[in-house]
Amino acid sequence: MLVTGAFLAIFIGVVHSFLGERFILIPLFKGELPKLLGSDWFTKRVLRFAWHLTTVAWWGFAGILFILSSPGEHIQKQILMVIGVVFLVSGLLSALFTKGKHISWITFWLISGLSFYVAQSS
Repeated sequence: MLVTGAFLAIFIGVVHSFLGERFILIPLFKGELPKLLGSDWFTKRVLRFAWHLTTVAWWGFAGILFILSSPGEHIQKQILMVIGVVFLVSGLLSALFTKGKHISWITFWLISGLSFYVAQSS
């Protein structure tokens, strides 16, 4: 059952990113947006990475559901590794989409590093 939930989470993430980009973000960007840091470029990049960050989080939940579908001896380590990957990718999206100007990547990578560290220590 949880594996089915994991696959559904992956599916909804793909649909969310594809349809959101096509029917929400692109049309939204054709209108007037607030000018953060002097232009709407930063605003568009933040909206785009934040939108797709939801998909990354859902895929992380899918990984956790998959792990919980047949929990083993190292379940804490496995879940921490998924969390580490989710925050690593979240930081990459933040850093790349905004060229490092949205400093959330620092916090995302700190969470990722902490998760990987604790996973390796256990």
